[in-house]
Amino acid sequence: MDQRLSFVTLAVADLDRTRAFYVDGLGWTPEMVVPGEVLMIRAGERLVLSFWAESGFEAEVGPIRRGQGIVPITLAHNVATPAEVDAVLEVAASAGAEVSPGQQRDWGGYTGYFADPDGFRWEIATNPGDIGRLVLPD
Repeated sequence: MDQRLSFVTLAVADLDRTRAFYVDGLGWTPEMVVPGEVLMIRAGERLVLSFWAESGFEAEVGPIRRGQGIVPITLAHNVATPAEVDAVLEVAASAGAEVSPGQQRDWGGYTGYFADPDGFRWEIATNPGDIGRLVLPD
């Protein structure tokens, strides 16, 4: 198996609300839209972020675990500077996201978080060293 990731698929409660947040609020461009079923957005050179309506997700994948707390996954969007972290968080806030402001972390990076309409947390980060440069566009 090749060492790569092709799709990240997230089950969402309200696909129209999700589309409004990512497309209208954040300004992302959809690659594929099937109303009431799926929204797919290119998230990298060979990476697609796919949002499925919960009913379709459960029909194919299985029952969704529900309960209190934060969804136990984060998605990360890395940028080159702390100022860029803050700017992305401002865009997310203006799109209606719940935002935790950027701050310097003990491990040397600067990060903040926002939650999309379904509570999926996005980490907006700048990472020091080679690993941080590995994920930035040229």
